[in-house]
Amino acid sequence: QVQLVESGGAVVQPGGSLRLSCAASGRTLSTYAMSWFRRAPGKEREFVGAISRSAGSTDYADSVKGRFTISTDSAQKTVFLQMNSLKPDDTAIYYCAATPTYYTHTTYSTPNQYMYWGRGTQVTVSS
Repeated sequence: QVQLVESGGAVVQPGGSLRLSCAASGRTLSTYAMSWFRRAPGKEREFVGAISRSAGSTDYADSVKGRFTISTDSAQKTVFLQMNSLKPDDTAIYYCAATPTYYTHTTYSTPNQYMYWGRGTQVTVSS
């Protein structure tokens, strides 16, 4: 069982930056592929970015490519989402997800590929 806890959500002005964190309880994430999804008000949950278990491969939604960066710490217990040049359309609840995988360089971009989910952290981009 993996418990994921997100943090770092806040209210920020357009053009600003935030860094979200996702901490796994009591274990490393070295055998898990990870991702971030988000759900905006009145919209479906959508993929934001993913990182492979080796941290050697990443993937991003077109809407955030070049602005967001996903990474892990050296102990591989925390996954980060660095968000720059934030826009009002980025307003959403951001969820961290994890799934065990044998494949070291594979990323996954659909919700049903993930076994564990955090409860989310609210990001609001508004002036």
